[in-house]
Amino acid sequence: MSEDIAFETRKRRTENRPLYNAETYLHDFEICCLSREASLLARREVLTGKAKFGITGDGKEVPQVALAHFLQPGDFRSGYYRDLTLMLALNLCTVEDFFAQLYADPDHDPFSGGRQMNSHFATPFIDSEGNWLPHVNQFNVSADISSTGGQMARSLGLALASKKYREAGVVSGFSNAGNEIVACTIGDASTTEGVFWETVNAAGVMQVPLAVFVWDDGYGISVAKEFQTTKGSISAALAGFEPDRRSSGGVRILKEKGWKYPELLRLFETGLAEVRQKHQPALFHIEELTQPQGHSTSGSHERYKSPDRLQWEKQTDCLEQMKGWLVREGYATEEKLHEIRTTARLKVKESRDKAWKRCNHYAGTRLKELEQIYAAISDQRPNAVELKKELSALKTPVISEVLKNARKMLFEISAGGSEPALPKLESWIRACYQTAERHYHAQLYSSSPNSALAVAPVGPVYGPNPERRNGYEILNRFFDHAFSTHSNLIAFGEDVGKIGDVNQGLAGIQQKYGESRIFDTGIREWTIVGQAIGLSMRGWRPIAEIQYLDYLVYGLSALTDDLATVRYRSNGKQMAPAIIRTRGHRLEGIWHSGSPMGMVLNALRGIYVITPRDMTRAAGFYNTLLHGDDPGIIIECLNGYRLKEPVPDNLEQLRLPLGVPDVLQEGSDVTLVTYGSSVRVALEGMELLKSRGISVELIDVQTLLPFDIHHRILESLKKTNRILFMDEDVPGGTTAYMMQQVLEVQGGYRWLDAPPVTLTARAHRPPYGSDGDYFSKPNSEDVVETVLRLVRQ
Repeated sequence: MSEDIAFETRKRRTENRPLYNAETYLHDFEICCLSREASLLARREVLTGKAKFGITGDGKEVPQVALAHFLQPGDFRSGYYRDLTLMLALNLCTVEDFFAQLYADPDHDPFSGGRQMNSHFATPFIDSEGNWLPHVNQFNVSADISSTGGQMARSLGLALASKKYREAGVVSGFSNAGNEIVACTIGDASTTEGVFWETVNAAGVMQVPLAVFVWDDGYGISVAKEFQTTKGSISAALAGFEPDRRSSGGVRILKEKGWKYPELLRLFETGLAEVRQKHQPALFHIEELTQPQGHSTSGSHERYKSPDRLQWEKQTDCLEQMKGWLVREGYATEEKLHEIRTTARLKVKESRDKAWKRCNHYAGTRLKELEQIYAAISDQRPNAVELKKELSALKTPVISEVLKNARKMLFEISAGGSEPALPKLESWIRACYQTAERHYHAQLYSSSPNSALAVAPVGPVYGPNPERRNGYEILNRFFDHAFSTHSNLIAFGEDVGKIGDVNQGLAGIQQKYGESRIFDTGIREWTIVGQAIGLSMRGWRPIAEIQYLDYLVYGLSALTDDLATVRYRSNGKQMAPAIIRTRGHRLEGIWHSGSPMGMVLNALRGIYVITPRDMTRAAGFYNTLLHGDDPGIIIECLNGYRLKEPVPDNLEQLRLPLGVPDVLQEGSDVTLVTYGSSVRVALEGMELLKSRGISVELIDVQTLLPFDIHHRILESLKKTNRILFMDEDVPGGTTAYMMQQVLEVQGGYRWLDAPPVTLTARAHRPPYGSDGDYFSKPNSEDVVETVLRLVRQ
């Protein structure tokens, strides 16, 4: 089997047996054949309807099997969906695993639990209780994403972790003093993505052990690389990144043909040794690879490639070239290699059959159960016979097809009259949904004992005459204590290091704890987020600063595609408890006073979204996240840093619970729900309402994800029977979300005596200046007028 081959190859290396010998070469050829045959058969499985979609790595086998020899336990891969051969060679995937994922088998896909399409790999970083596994003892694969180039930013963070461990001299389950490298694979067309250039530039500046492998087959789906890349070559376009004596930094650029197996072995051996030893990044441009089946199962490459190109690809196919080399050099006869290929084909079919049988077991078992229930249902019902026939016609159904039929039958037999089979059918359907809950809906957030929701809360304690300090000073005091108690805490971002961020929350922290733990970055939000993801996957606790909420859009792809989905797409096998720090809401102008919270909420499910009204609350939420294992984004109030706040006696111990609103003022006429900077606006409006005898209950939701987990807002609404949702987002944004949560999820609609009301900013971005702010965002007078209209209804 493929796993046995890979294990033996690995075993020989650890026993210091020679790498360059016939035995190794033939083992490598066999792994390549297994991978190729799996790719060919996967396409057939899709085209015959047994699988939904196929993306394979054929044409890339030889460089990957060569690369596998020079990766070591502790190393990390951040790659994409062409790396089947590498996974087979590292003994991280079997052919059966490959087909289980192709069939979306939630019980036997070891990489994503049936959630990702095939060739999206991952290895466990944590155990079932959420505890870290010893990364140094295993090959580590960060969970793949489909977004082209999306692996780049994460790879930077994974490599930066090695640099930080080397700087700290750490030897632990996470690192052997930073000796680990990161292998990042990418297709040549995806190098045109902005994140590729941002990552390569940042790696060259920071000097991290990142090895980028560009598998160049000349096309991005149907578009040739001449239309993708300057000079038609990514190595030529990156020539200016090469290190020289006149300047520090840089990225080594190395090239080789992807079908030259012995040359690839030598290139990877020397090149990766240098990356590992010197922590100097390198890019390996592997050219003249092919697409034997085109981009994916969705189409044929004959549509866009000329006959000459197709003939060239057939001749240059890396597997055929390796075969010819083995024969020319006398390592094997053509008959021996034909035997290896034939045996591989048979093994792949055997693995395919086993995976298919296992995949169908669950649905088949449920189908038989349902047939037994149907046997007790009378054929006198109008559509019962037809539904039974439809069920019997299903040969190898997926569970959704069986369930669809069962639900139709439920509609039929529950329409009227007594039906003894009804309870059994309802129970059967409930059981299907319970299983589906585990298969498809679990692991969006942590459910481990270390979940942020499980952190024991510690509220603020104030003395009789508490000291009053500026908001930024409160944050600064908290961060000082946090860095002194959490040795794995680091912070970075634009202007974070030397000046301690633009609002001084980290002022003096770098001087006290060192540049290795608090440091500046370039203006590159995408890779700032990527650094946070990779670092937090490897045991660091990063606080990554996005200078303003308006700039979050630059890093949104990494946040929504990667950080928010880490736990979910790996089916709970990985986590990235990164903390994203930013500031927003109102200040000045279009680009520094945005509050696009609806965008954040809808894009970042999987990340806790926290909106403290002041810096004391912000400190408490930072502390909660630091004691949990979930990622979170904390949005500080941009106009609150120089407002005075009473300092609690236990600021350093403060841990505020997520999902628990704060009732700031009790009232009986109207419930006003808001968050962030809008809290102060609401308070100002409520002062004006006092003379009118109107009693408003003000609730600060504090966190939007999770939202009011104990339904405190509902209890207020039961008392007031009127509700106003207010914020600085656009109409239909976060106020609509809060309304849906209270009226639909909490069932608050039944307690309304008047229609619910929202008060938001205007649909455009806020103009510069005080007048632009006043007319564009809710103000205290708007609060008064809105409440008055509401109570008059």
